Amino acid sequence: MPTIHYVEYDAAHTANFVYSIPEGLEAWLLVLTQTPAQFEVNGELKEYPAHSAVLYPPGHNIYYRACAKKYVNDWVRFDADESYITESVVPIAKPFSLPDPGYCHQLFQLLTLENSFQNDYRELSIDYLFRILFNKLSEATQDKLTPQYYNLLELRKTLYSNPGHPWTVSSMAEYLHISAGYLQTIYKSTFGISCMEDVIHCRIRLAKEKLGYGQHKIAEIAALCGYANVEHFCRQFRQLTGFSPRAYREKLNSREPQGREGE
Repeated sequence: MPTIHYVEYDAAHTANFVYSIPEGLEAWLLVLTQTPAQFEVNGELKEYPAHSAVLYPPGHNIYYRACAKKYVNDWVRFDADESYITESVVPIAKPFSLPDPGYCHQLFQLLTLENSFQNDYRELSIDYLFRILFNKLSEATQDKLTPQYYNLLELRKTLYSNPGHPWTVSSMAEYLHISAGYLQTIYKSTFGISCMEDVIHCRIRLAKEKLGYGQHKIAEIAALCGYANVEHFCRQFRQLTGFSPRAYREKLNSREPQGREGE
């Protein structure tokens, strides 16, 4: 399992910050930037944007520096011989853009917290977090990010947290200050689903949750999920689940465990 020597998130540095170790470290180093920075790659100093990640193996030359008034990053120095790290597709000593920097930042926060614990499951929890983090880093190297990617991601997070909002293609396009046609094109190419299909799936997931846990009437659930028309809600629910909302609730209720004998 990975052994952390030191981990830190939201590490802030001044404009003259430089990190230079020509002979490299005896451990692995993973850096996630929150601000632009300059990295030496193949002997050449290049500027990379915020939300970049770079992985250095033991013994590899390390050089990066601030290139703005402030430099902020998350970083971890660690030992590891697990194949998901040593044989990862993540580039070595070459920064690449993160598709979901907020998620990776949260993983660093959890790594920092878990590393501070002294309990029986500490090492196992750290291993799980590293596995998730390297899964995300591996995904990032396979994705080509469009200029609008981070804005699309914020839109999708907003959509998922509030599916009952009266979303339309036009309102989502306005949210990003782009045309409706362009939104539909880049949303589908980025997430593999159209923006309105994503809205519908998100609403039906919420409806299933409300039907299974709670005493809301079907008309109330329809309204909570953003449907002004109950019939429209029932029709879309049946299309995606194969059940009417009422039948779906009855099916869930029939699976509830019976009371113990004698109760």
